[in-house]
Amino acid sequence: MAKRPIFISSDDSDSLVEVKEIEFEWHAGLSVSQKQKSIDSLHGAAQKDLNLNNILEISSKSKVSLGISLSAFNLKLRDINNVEGTVETFFQGSKIFNLGGPYNDLYYKTPIEAKRDQRLSESGDLIGFNYENKDWPLSPATVFYDWLYCSALQQNKPEAEALLHFDAFSDIEFNPSKSINCQASSAALYKSMVNRNLIDEAMGSGEKFMSIHKQFKTSNTMTQDTLNF
Repeated sequence: MAKRPIFISSDDSDSLVEVKEIEFEWHAGLSVSQKQKSIDSLHGAAQKDLNLNNILEISSKSKVSLGISLSAFNLKLRDINNVEGTVETFFQGSKIFNLGGPYNDLYYKTPIEAKRDQRLSESGDLIGFNYENKDWPLSPATVFYDWLYCSALQQNKPEAEALLHFDAFSDIEFNPSKSINCQASSAALYKSMVNRNLIDEAMGSGEKFMSIHKQFKTSNTMTQDTLNF
């Protein structure tokens, strides 16, 4: 058995995203088929425990093409310099460490190459991010990743509109005991801001996005000291 979160957009509470931990049968193995068995098990348990029928798995292991397209490894983003990458490459290439970075050349790499670049593990402690000439802090912990993901959705309207039809989101690759940023959580956040008519205001500037992000509580009580960005 294993436990993983399900992320639900919240339209009327003091939190933009509700996080529900679900216990389900884990199918060991690295193959896509094994991952998809675990996804089915997770969604089945969530349907039983939370009465959720329309859950979108967002990862490269999703059975739904939309879920694959919305993976941070696949979701395209174009910056103000007209450089096109993915959410993942921009996230990795914008990291600032106390001994180096940001390594903007990672914008041009594949997501796997960017994530595995040795400099990311050899440059000391992560102290923030710099993207489009703007510095982003580590706190609120997911704010920069959420900004990138929501920015990409704003540039990919068909996918953004399609995700609004789902009740909740999962990411079988996300382990909350090891990581903090999660594409499924960012998708739920986007849906919540759309439903609350906050999205245009939030995406007007990084400062406004951060202000709205800070206004609402988060169910994630894990600290950045023990987690990987």
